[in-house]
Amino acid sequence: MGKFNSLNDKVVVIAGGAKNLGGLLSKTYAEHGAKLVIHHHDEHSLNEAQETLAKVEALGGQGTLFSGDLTQVKNVESLFQHAQNTFGKIDIAINTVGKVLKKPMADTTEEEFDNMADINAKSAYFFIKYAEKAMNDNGKIITLATALLAAYTGFYATYAGGKSPVEHYTRAASKEYMDRGISVNAVAPGPMDTPFFYPQESEEAVAFHKSQALHNQLTNIEDIAPIITFLTTDGWWINGQTLFANGGYTTR
Repeated sequence: MGKFNSLNDKVVVIAGGAKNLGGLLSKTYAEHGAKLVIHHHDEHSLNEAQETLAKVEALGGQGTLFSGDLTQVKNVESLFQHAQNTFGKIDIAINTVGKVLKKPMADTTEEEFDNMADINAKSAYFFIKYAEKAMNDNGKIITLATALLAAYTGFYATYAGGKSPVEHYTRAASKEYMDRGISVNAVAPGPMDTPFFYPQESEEAVAFHKSQALHNQLTNIEDIAPIITFLTTDGWWINGQTLFANGGYTTR
């Protein structure tokens, strides 16, 4: 059986599925016959979500949109309910949601700390929880982490610190969900060449980040999407792992 044949008719929930890596994943899974539940945050990302859905449909795929702030647990639960109500099942759940804050610890406010923890840790925890509750046996759950889990870089304490629990949630869930045949993994890319990355970085900082990886470049989303699709197809035996894919930005 070809690598992508097993994706035909699968239902894939993608948090943050409207743009950047999530948008590419939505289109990639649609190309191979999957049905998409495309989450976006709010009305500010609605146009991008609609454009991604239109591309999914142009590829011959089926899709539906869901809007909600996933730091609110009720919205995470509603996301999976919407998927079930629309397609009757869930096979794959991918969470690309995250937020970067580059700021010295001495200047970080309590509000900023709480917001970063809610977006990067809390939403990931409950995404994994409700994905398992809603999905079929032998499903796949993948969360996006960060290469900074293995790089002790200043000024990203709330980002790397907020994402670090994802690795532990992944390990715990992989054991807890094993009896149902559900695999749980995380993927940790380096800084990605998307609009998500640049707003807080100076030209000098961007040059430094590039210098730490192969070919003096940032991570491209086109290099991460195949790793995620692999984990949901031929890479099914990988479970409870965090895969660092960053061109050598970190060497863990």
